[in-house]
Amino acid sequence: MAGVDSSTQSCKVVVRDLATGAIVRTGRAPHPEGTEVDPSAWWDALLAAIADAGGLDDVAAISIGGQQHGMVVLDAEGRVIRDALLWNDTRSADAARDLIAEFGAEALAARTGSVPVASFTATKLRWLRDHEPQNAMRVAAVALPHDWLTWRLLGYGPAGDSPLGPELSALTTDRSEASGTSYWSPATGDYDRDLLVAALGHDAVLPRVLAPDERAGVTGGIVVGAGAGDNAGAALGLGAVAGDVVVSIGTSGTVFAVTAHPIHDAKGTVAGFADAAGGFLPLVATLNAARVLTTTAALLGVGPDELGRLALAAPAGAGGLVLHPYFEGERTPNLPDATASLTGMTLASTTREGLARAAIEGMLCGLADGFDAIRAQGVEARRVLLIGGAAQNPAVSAIAAQVFDAPIVVPAPGEYVAAGAAVQAAWALTGGRPSWPIEIAAEHPRDTRPIIRRQYAISP
Repeated sequence: MAGVDSSTQSCKVVVRDLATGAIVRTGRAPHPEGTEVDPSAWWDALLAAIADAGGLDDVAAISIGGQQHGMVVLDAEGRVIRDALLWNDTRSADAARDLIAEFGAEALAARTGSVPVASFTATKLRWLRDHEPQNAMRVAAVALPHDWLTWRLLGYGPAGDSPLGPELSALTTDRSEASGTSYWSPATGDYDRDLLVAALGHDAVLPRVLAPDERAGVTGGIVVGAGAGDNAGAALGLGAVAGDVVVSIGTSGTVFAVTAHPIHDAKGTVAGFADAAGGFLPLVATLNAARVLTTTAALLGVGPDELGRLALAAPAGAGGLVLHPYFEGERTPNLPDATASLTGMTLASTTREGLARAAIEGMLCGLADGFDAIRAQGVEARRVLLIGGAAQNPAVSAIAAQVFDAPIVVPAPGEYVAAGAAVQAAWALTGGRPSWPIEIAAEHPRDTRPIIRRQYAISP
């Protein structure tokens, strides 16, 4: 089974054994930098990553996970009209506000599960309509990155550049990806064409939404699964079930949970996405995560391991020293123009150990606010699965047990989006979701230290 993670930075391929889930081999290729990218770069990277993984000669099924929300617009001949706008392209922030003003936050949350922000596809289409009307008029179909890659993998594309040609009706997606567009309802499973028209200015072909075990098609004898958005793919790779809350500490931070019921938060804090297994995936995103730690470590002139050692040498609450880590503004809470602040500085608290501890606590408290927002929607949280590079730092996971009011489980490092896509590939091949084990690197029982959250809650 092959699983693909076509992320913002790179394309990763993981080949797993069908019987055991063991990783057989992997491959990787870089993506170009920037917030708008020619999708052909993703296609080239996919082919390079497959080659780096040793090819697909012994692979029975493949599925593609990818970065959510990005806008890929196609003309009637299947050609990409302009470079794709990625999830992290914020030029459509005004378009998001315009759509909210026109329809109302409560109505949009009820219709699509979420209140749109600049990340979501609908806002990018509205930006295209307002700023590039000639391009908008040419749009015959709208796809997301993984949709377009799946379509190309199956042999479709512009005439002369693909064996099956520009059959737009062959575009497919899955529930998790469709739920990040702001014109599809996780509750009903239907596209909201009125919202699409309000965004783009006219109707267009949209990918057919596949069930979790449904095949997008077959190419060269290889079954192609539905694919998924990155967070939903990670949930599959982790084997997350109801009661699990996943906290991912990457460049940005995400907190998401698997639930059996749809969520819609009119305040816009929690995005009510669908998952890739037939359920739902309420999610909160923060802008400031692992880079808070790398910035602090650089300031102190230490590496990540020493940063952790210093932090554990300070008491919980860092002696009153509190870092609100809004170095790049913040998405949750919605403070786009905020800056970071360090408060509670005394002669006793202002030490290397105190600053290291305040950095880790501040980063985790920002994610814990998202954790609380998800639980406020009625989501059960029996444990927290802590993933991402920073999660492997023993100080981060230990302090997480003091910040989150739940036990902490740290899975071993892995490409969980690609691993989850391989789960989906096996599901499409066999008709049953495999139960492959994951390796656990560390576990911490609930060790709540109220002083940490109490100090953080005081506005800087």
